[in-house]
Amino acid sequence: MCDACGCQTHIHDHDHGHAHAHTHDEAVIVDVNRSLFAANDAMAKSNREHFDEENLVVLNLISSPGSGKTTLLEHTIDRLGGEIRIGVIEGDIETERDAERIRAKGVPAVQLTTGGACHLDASMIHRGFHRLQKEPGGDSLDLLVIENVGNLVCPATFDLGEHQRVVLVSVPEGSDKPAKYPKAFTSSQLFLITKTDLLPYFDFDVAEATREARHLNPGLEVMAFSATTGDGFEAWLDQLRNLVSQKKKP
Repeated sequence: MCDACGCQTHIHDHDHGHAHAHTHDEAVIVDVNRSLFAANDAMAKSNREHFDEENLVVLNLISSPGSGKTTLLEHTIDRLGGEIRIGVIEGDIETERDAERIRAKGVPAVQLTTGGACHLDASMIHRGFHRLQKEPGGDSLDLLVIENVGNLVCPATFDLGEHQRVVLVSVPEGSDKPAKYPKAFTSSQLFLITKTDLLPYFDFDVAEATREARHLNPGLEVMAFSATTGDGFEAWLDQLRNLVSQKKKP
């Protein structure tokens, strides 16, 4: 169970030949969850308005652990650091390790440690953004990237106020992730297939992953690349350039 959102796995076999009533406790859980999501959505709306006032593009990166989110950010900063002012909010259950990696690139970064929660929420981002603005260079950004906690389930449910949600799947994870975790793909605008330099060594079908993701979300944009070798990486960089350029237009 997630320490913050209380998500649980309830397996019901409804083909058991008799009806059953839901308990009072189940009704209370539903009411609490509705209140939680309503409060989160209100804060997300406030966050988005704040970001728009700052002419700031905000991305929310979600993926399983180990898909390469932090490595993607490091290579992105290396390539775009001279063009676009980038800031990062890092989400993890514990440690400051990812934020330290980003700061080593000369970019302002704030680490949010959830202490057990499997996702970030809009209130955490509200507080994290104000902390980031106090960091050197954090008050004059073009692009804010939120690296969510490694998980393809709960992060897909919580709006943070981002302008685009980006879901990553790395080649070693397998091409069946869109079918297994549909919410992550129906709620995203961009699907990144990472670590394509490993395609010769893993059974990953790029066409299958693309097809299944677009079956769920026909408007989903898909990019496949290796941040390490740079093969196909320019499409991602151009995407960021275009997003920032569009935001700066009067």
